[in-house]
Amino acid sequence: MITLANVRDWLKAYSNAEHFYIGKLDNKQDKSLGVYSLKRSGTPVTAIGTESTYDIIGVSLLIHWNTNANEAEIEARQLYETLRTIKNITINNTLVYMIELLVPEPVDVGTDEHSGVYERVIELKIYYERKV
Repeated sequence: MITLANVRDWLKAYSNAEHFYIGKLDNKQDKSLGVYSLKRSGTPVTAIGTESTYDIIGVSLLIHWNTNANEAEIEARQLYETLRTIKNITINNTLVYMIELLVPEPVDVGTDEHSGVYERVIELKIYYERKV
């Protein structure tokens, strides 16, 4: 099984963020990467027969960077490109089969309403080996 905390810890090797978190953080610090459950609804994966060989975790990444729009965009695009091209992945000692990016580029969601910090979002699904 892969959890949001596992994804957060794995991303520490691939992001220039200084702060990583899951769940709500009221006072987000600059150069933060938040890992959330994907808010999209959908149909659960059901295998034919009794055993599925994979599972999926839907993830939304919030890049909460700084007050410089260009720096925020560059960081988000670098992380996106890493996720798009990475190979041979394991998270929490679990083999990852595929990362499906659900957006064509990091989505600009404007600035944080409290601090004016630029934010971008990357949505993805991680398909991983289901251990029985």
